[in-house]
Amino acid sequence: MNRKALFGVVSLLAAMAVFVIGVSAGEKAKTLSDPDGKPADMSKPVQVYILLGQSNMVGAGRIAGEKNGTLAHAVKAKKKYPYLVDDAGQWTVRKDVRNVRVMNNKGFNNEWMTIKGSKTIGPEFGIGHYVGHAVDAPVMILKSCIGNRCLGFDLLPPGSEQFEFEEKGKTMVHAGYKEFGIWEKGTQPPTKGWYAGTQYDADVAAAKRVLKQLDKYYPGAKKYEVAGFFFWQGDKDRYRSYWAERYETNLVQLIKALRKDFNAPKAKFVCATLGQTKKGAGGNEGKILNAQFAVDGKSGRYPEFKGNVATVYTNPVSMGGSSNGHYSGNAETYMNVGEAMGQAMVKLIETSAGSSK
Repeated sequence: MNRKALFGVVSLLAAMAVFVIGVSAGEKAKTLSDPDGKPADMSKPVQVYILLGQSNMVGAGRIAGEKNGTLAHAVKAKKKYPYLVDDAGQWTVRKDVRNVRVMNNKGFNNEWMTIKGSKTIGPEFGIGHYVGHAVDAPVMILKSCIGNRCLGFDLLPPGSEQFEFEEKGKTMVHAGYKEFGIWEKGTQPPTKGWYAGTQYDADVAAAKRVLKQLDKYYPGAKKYEVAGFFFWQGDKDRYRSYWAERYETNLVQLIKALRKDFNAPKAKFVCATLGQTKKGAGGNEGKILNAQFAVDGKSGRYPEFKGNVATVYTNPVSMGGSSNGHYSGNAETYMNVGEAMGQAMVKLIETSAGSSK
């Protein structure tokens, strides 16, 4: 039995265990074995997974320290995420998964997937280990994002059109992609400043710069395929009703735009909800949550997303705190969400593989 088939069996058994005894995300991770330290088969294209969003995706999980909430405490005292450490208690290294992080024109990470050397973590470690374990090819986890950005304006994707909304008795016009600001209907729109979609353009450009220098970021690599996207965002959009109300429209357009920009029409897409938002919530947070559930391929709302888009409900695995407080820096939240997103991507990969047979 090859590694992918074995992983499928293990995943099924893990899912059965969750249903029967309700184990935690950390306990489910025990189904993953320690990485064997071997490089990937470099005759295959690097499978690139691009991570986008805002501070949720950037990550603020504390690593060092013996207090509850740090990764060291979770691994040593709680025995969670055992694949992160070897028998000697040292951080493991996945030499089949490259961990790359960029932010606009700056680079922060370019190494094999390991905790060593990192100051804080985001969801990339849970994602990287699950995807790396399942994919029988070299994998690159490529994170390109910055905090305090909204999908409604900063990350507004190409193809997004301007729209009108009512505010304080006035009809206002919101910029479309590459237009500027918000203005009262009938007046002249702004022509300078931070245009709608500025951060989308910056994040996509930064990721493309990495891929143009593939060998620098994945030694020995000659070719790549953008296989999937991960998106964890929504905090800033909850502060404006017109952004929250447009979240579904913008999220659908984001998925389509990313696939077009990276020439990856079959790339899978996994979205995660905000950790503090519960099902049934009202207000702007409820609107964003409902929008995120709507794009899931299982909802039936967008038939073209069936089998290739999934939404992860993170509230059950969040360890408290909220998105605007970086979940109090609790590393377990970032690990749990990363694992859940990674498992969701693996399921999409396996579903796609099964349907193509």
